[in-house]
Amino acid sequence: MQAIIFIGIQATGKSTFYKTNFFNSHVRISMDLLNTRNKENKFLETCLATQSQFVVDNTNPTSEERKKYIVLAKAKKYEVIGYYFHLSLVEALDRNKARKGKERIPEIGIKGCYSKLELPSLNEGYDKLYHVKSENMGFEIKDWKDEIR
Repeated sequence: MQAIIFIGIQATGKSTFYKTNFFNSHVRISMDLLNTRNKENKFLETCLATQSQFVVDNTNPTSEERKKYIVLAKAKKYEVIGYYFHLSLVEALDRNKARKGKERIPEIGIKGCYSKLELPSLNEGYDKLYHVKSENMGFEIKDWKDEIR
């Protein structure tokens, strides 16, 4: 069983990556869909109770925010995998401008998330950790190396 945690500011391609790579195999846990932490917690509990594979498709900018998912998943013997989505603030803001309606995030929200973004570390409890970059309408995935280029 896998618990996958996405990490990255808004407009870095996390939801598109989910749809491309995990739509047919993992349940998506997303504040964009669930709207409240209470609903998210209940959905997460259901995934854990039913041993469903899941992806946490949120920004998860701090190690403290990620810790909840890691601890709960590890307690249920899940393999925990992290994907860090790297994109500059300028690129994310440009991508966000192309979004329509509710998908567009207020610029202050993206900047706020960026200001508290902490790089993940294997020491947080991940079994595997990857670095993802958007490349030519696709994604480049590399093993984590504790530095970003």
